[in-house]
Amino acid sequence: MTPAPAPAPDRLAFPFIGGRPCLDFAATLGKRHTDAFERLTDPGALGRWIGEAGLRTDRPQAVHVTGAELVSARELRESLYRVLTAAMDGRAPAPHDLVRVNEAAAHPDLAPQLDFADGGGRAGLRLQGGPVRHDVRAALATVARDAVQLVGGPLLARVKECENPECSLLFLDDSQARRRRWCSMDRCGNLAKIAGYRSRARGGS
Repeated sequence: MTPAPAPAPDRLAFPFIGGRPCLDFAATLGKRHTDAFERLTDPGALGRWIGEAGLRTDRPQAVHVTGAELVSARELRESLYRVLTAAMDGRAPAPHDLVRVNEAAAHPDLAPQLDFADGGGRAGLRLQGGPVRHDVRAALATVARDAVQLVGGPLLARVKECENPECSLLFLDDSQARRRRWCSMDRCGNLAKIAGYRSRARGGS
């Protein structure tokens, strides 16, 4: 597989618009169908994604990611994506992708814990993991389990791909009418509106 070219700095921001951790993780490879680019450019980028996704424990130190963990995370991401899209199309995924996802999901994940540390009656939520050295594995296990539950459950029918042909983001359609077409109105939805307006303007001139 040819490595994706490095993205420009303004494309490094992680989109969290999928509605599920596994869909947001798949989005760390951008524009899969056109000029694919990698958002997990180095181990530090994976550590940032884990933090921004809310998949880190309440330990004060940042998540430390090794080069080997980055390679493994990218491989898991691609297997997750292929399993998801195969299931969306009603196809069985490739056996090696299924094995990789299931193996990742079998590791201990991050356990949600209720916390009333503020002294009031309002509960907070924190994540508890095992040893520090397993923080990355636990975060990825959480993502893999989310994918297993999504593919194996009733919500799979609501997973869609953005209709912008230059966008490959997957999202969970939580709209009331189940007619959502775009990953986000702020992104591809507005682009489609502008393109439609310009097309109508040219047709009327």
